[in-house]
Amino acid sequence: MVKIKRALISVSDKTGLVEFARRLSALGVEIVSTGGTAKTLREAGVPVIYISDVTGFPEILGGRVKTLHPNVHGGILALRTEEHLNQLKEHQITPIDLVVVNLYPFRETIAKPGVTLADAIENIDIGGPTMVRAAAKNHACVGIVVNPQRYGQVLEALEKDGELTPSLRLELAREAFAHTAAYDTAIANYLNGVIGTEDFRPEFNLSLVKAQDLRYGENPHQKAAFYRDPSVTGPCIANAEQLHGKELSYNNILDANSALELVREFSDPCAVIIKHNNPCGAAMAESLVTAYKKAFAADPVSAFGGIVACNRTVDADTAGEMSRIFLEAVVAPDFTAEALEILKKKANLRLLRTGDLTGQTSDVLEVRKVNGGLLVQEADRVVANPDELKVVTERRPSAAELKEMMFAMTVVKHVKSNAIVLAKDGQVIGVGAGQMNRVGAARIAFEQAGDKARGAVLASDAFFPFRDTVDEAARAGVTAIIQPGGSIRDEESIQACNEHGIAMVFTGLRHFKH
Repeated sequence: MVKIKRALISVSDKTGLVEFARRLSALGVEIVSTGGTAKTLREAGVPVIYISDVTGFPEILGGRVKTLHPNVHGGILALRTEEHLNQLKEHQITPIDLVVVNLYPFRETIAKPGVTLADAIENIDIGGPTMVRAAAKNHACVGIVVNPQRYGQVLEALEKDGELTPSLRLELAREAFAHTAAYDTAIANYLNGVIGTEDFRPEFNLSLVKAQDLRYGENPHQKAAFYRDPSVTGPCIANAEQLHGKELSYNNILDANSALELVREFSDPCAVIIKHNNPCGAAMAESLVTAYKKAFAADPVSAFGGIVACNRTVDADTAGEMSRIFLEAVVAPDFTAEALEILKKKANLRLLRTGDLTGQTSDVLEVRKVNGGLLVQEADRVVANPDELKVVTERRPSAAELKEMMFAMTVVKHVKSNAIVLAKDGQVIGVGAGQMNRVGAARIAFEQAGDKARGAVLASDAFFPFRDTVDEAARAGVTAIIQPGGSIRDEESIQACNEHGIAMVFTGLRHFKH
């Protein structure tokens, strides 16, 4: 192991810096520093050797060049072998045993409103990543610290033994390479957005930060963790604030995300209930409490243990209704103080506050893992335009039916394929989800709806391959159908609608959700 005699410190994030450096100095560690870091330490009374005294060369180009010098990188990269140490001695280079560096705040810069390309480019660190990578490569001889949260651990090791163990240096090196990889990914993704290419780029980079370890995955024998993308702005599950309840589970996060993505589609007060990643209830109304009661009434059995999402602040009346049954979580823009008082009586109920749901997040892609790769696509955020619907039957839908159709089609977009949704009076009354054939999905929806299906509208996520679904809809009492169209047997379905007096419109938009 290598005794820590000289440390190079150059950080943008100065959290805990002064105390860390002061304790290093008290251990007899010589500190070399740069720019603002050196100024901060000197003002705090910590002895510092300025970087130009090590390089024999001043900082130039507005600070762009200050550490890119053999006296720095030779000291970092030298192995503690006789050959390397002799070369250092020959060139009057002092070994550097500890490098403490974190990088220019690139992500913070590009998150600022109105940031220019020039501002972003200027905040790309060059010397910092070079030192980090050099120290990480030579972790057998050098400690590298990029995370202020490591300061305590490093000090504890040094105060105990005066050196870092090989295992700690290896872990710090791993963290350092992850740090620079995330940094470069942020830059590459930002520039990709600036260029604005329509096609998917040749490589796909992700840099996520672990938000939490999870008790387990979908099942208890599967380990799991939740990672968030720090570059995504706007209200979403990853950015939501948990106000109460147990930690979110793997399945909670999946269902809460599905609930939130559905409810944010609507501008009228709306509540949805998700169970196993499918909506078992959804409704719009004049008030949130009425919307919730209608959503719950759609399928009270399935609602038990579900995840609720609302697009309005949860008030006391709505909270009172929610408290009547067991729910896993409630997601909403906010909660009134009275609502929180009611809901917090349930110790395990998870309450998530998202903030205003107006508008979408900056995340525009969907990514799914397959064995050996990723599938990446644009998020399905297209909604049919009521003015562009194509009426294909003899009977035209009424204005009321058209409104119900748009509601049902929005919901069916969030149901696993094959998907059928029945809606009536702004309420989902039947859902057929994830079936291997479309008529099977429709039969499930009709069975759930029962007599309520009379006078309802039906939405399908994809076209009808045969007329059988229309015939089943007629027997159930459905009066209007909305579907994408595009089957080679569309005329059969249209003829069936005409025979039964059902109005049908085509959207031209398929919404498969596998």
